[in-house]
Amino acid sequence: MSERDEQGPWVVVGLGNPGDRYAGNRHNVGAMVVAELADRRGEKLKAHKSRTSAATCRFALAPGQPPAAGVLAVPNEFMNLSGGPTKALVGWFGSGVDRLIVVHDELDIPFGQVRLKRGGGEGGHNGLRSITSSFGSKDYLRVRVGIGRPPGRMEAADFVLKDFSATERKELPFLVSDAADAVEALVRDGLEAAQQDFHSR
Repeated sequence: MSERDEQGPWVVVGLGNPGDRYAGNRHNVGAMVVAELADRRGEKLKAHKSRTSAATCRFALAPGQPPAAGVLAVPNEFMNLSGGPTKALVGWFGSGVDRLIVVHDELDIPFGQVRLKRGGGEGGHNGLRSITSSFGSKDYLRVRVGIGRPPGRMEAADFVLKDFSATERKELPFLVSDAADAVEALVRDGLEAAQQDFHSR
């Protein structure tokens, strides 16, 4: 086992609400990104004791380096209860908050853009608030998938629980792919290099 793996695997959690009713919602774009990462690796997410659907995987690193161990998961609880399953999963695999990457929808970023950071506030996002509360720390990596602000006077809570518009759905596969690329870049290149790449797009 490499020194990198001895630190515990990278745990990538995509936020969303469980069930077909919510599957196409803007709030579920994080779960869509994890599904894309699993598809790329030929993996299937399966029920796990942590109350998540999860799969182990490998992330390619720089040429000549062995791949890094990873876990892909989506909580099987509703968004505002994401923290418990996420903490249980991280503990199960012997990782820490420093190896956690949370993929989530972001109202304050225009649709189609992806941004990365470690720590910071939750911006009213109930999934992030739950994770921060469960870990007692904000010091986890975030892949922030831009969904833009609601139109007119629509409440943000209503906007995120609606499906992407017909126009957005045409671009959604590209956004999901970019966000999956961002996760891979975080693991391969580190936060600063990944930020320089994705924030300049």
